[in-house]
Order: sequence, then structure tokens, then C-alpha cells
Amino acid sequence: MVNITAFTERLKKVMETHELSASTFADKIGVQRSSISHILSGRNKPSLDFVLKVTSEFSDVDIHWLLNGKGMYPKNKISETTATPSLFEDSEKVSGKKIQRIVVFYDDGTFDEYQK
Repeated sequence: MVNITAFTERLKKVMETHELSASTFADKIGVQRSSISHILSGRNKPSLDFVLKVTSEFSDVDIHWLLNGKGMYPKNKISETTATPSLFEDSEKVSGKKIQRIVVFYDDGTFDEYQK
């Protein structure tokens, strides 16, 4: 079950990161402005369609993170301890192939994807 209060906080974080007001955010994902207002106030719960519009419009938002807070935001962010540019460069020299992306799967069914 999704914790609506926590979901709302994560949605606000996405809006703040992208420097969008609620009305601009609504326009960007293609929903009515009142929908955002009702979700942010706790009056309405987000629909699956709403969640999919957010994750489709903002590629840095992982659906697992948005719904349950699991994973990372932004999802394409590569931490220094996870992967470094030298990891990509060295692999190209060793195999003659160039790494396009690395996907890490976790035991809870979530995953993170890292792209060069």
C-alpha cells in the first residue's frame, strides 16, 4: 500500500528538483491543475495513469521510488562509489566493446540503471 503523505513529499521533491510550480508540473504531465492540487493536499489519491504520466515525462523518476521510496532519485544519477568514468574507460580497453549501461537488480525486485 502506498503511503500518500510520503508519496506527496516525493512528488514535491520532483517538482522542486525540476523547479516547477504545481500548475506548470500539471501542464507538463498533461493533467488538470486541480488534480495536482488535490493530490498535494491529500484530498485525492494518485491514479495509476497519473503515476505513469509522471514517470513517462520525467525519466529521472523511478516508479518504485515514487510509489514506495525504494531506489534512488534521480534514478540516472551515478554515485562515485558505484561507478566511475574509469570503469567505463577500462572496460572498453579490455574487451574492445563499449559499455552502454549497467543495471543492478536488488532482492526486493527493484533495480537501478546507470548510463554512461
